Amino acid sequence: MQKIETKLPGVFIIEPQVFGDHRGWFTETYSLERFADLGINTVFVQDNQSFSAQKGTLRGLHFQNNPMVQTKLVRCTRGRILDVAVDIRKGSPNYGQSVAVELTADNYKQLYIPQGFAHAFMTLTDDVEVQYKVDAYYSPECDRGIRYNDPDIAVDWGETVPVLSAKDQNSPMLKDCDCNFIYQA
Repeated sequence: MQKIETKLPGVFIIEPQVFGDHRGWFTETYSLERFADLGINTVFVQDNQSFSAQKGTLRGLHFQNNPMVQTKLVRCTRGRILDVAVDIRKGSPNYGQSVAVELTADNYKQLYIPQGFAHAFMTLTDDVEVQYKVDAYYSPECDRGIRYNDPDIAVDWGETVPVLSAKDQNSPMLKDCDCNFIYQA
């Protein structure tokens, strides 16, 4: 297992080792011990899975406010996605900046998104399954979103007109959201 730094400190690409032979393949996608060896000491408490039938489906930008803030470990187990993390910690030198990584069922990559970041993904194929771990339980009271096309964030989603939920269509811009994350140097 390998940890790859991104341009946003604290956001990592995790590449597990894949073992293949004539029968197929095997990979270890998560190990508390191996993550600790990589300097990641997150204890995950819940696994989530989503299915998106249509290419161009966009889910996000989502986060949970304190006290139920979440770290996420995201992987695509069917199809392809563009996975995005945005730094929304007030006072951060990277505030409003994003990183985007293509996760696919074939590349086995995972994106580690720490607390204080919003998360979104867009499907690049039809019939996509995404699985992710979180370190805090879902809390409707703390659930928040930011508009996917906020010009202050300027994520390049490509040419696709996204398929959105009503919630995601109506999310506020970053400057108007009630995010309660403060950057700790």
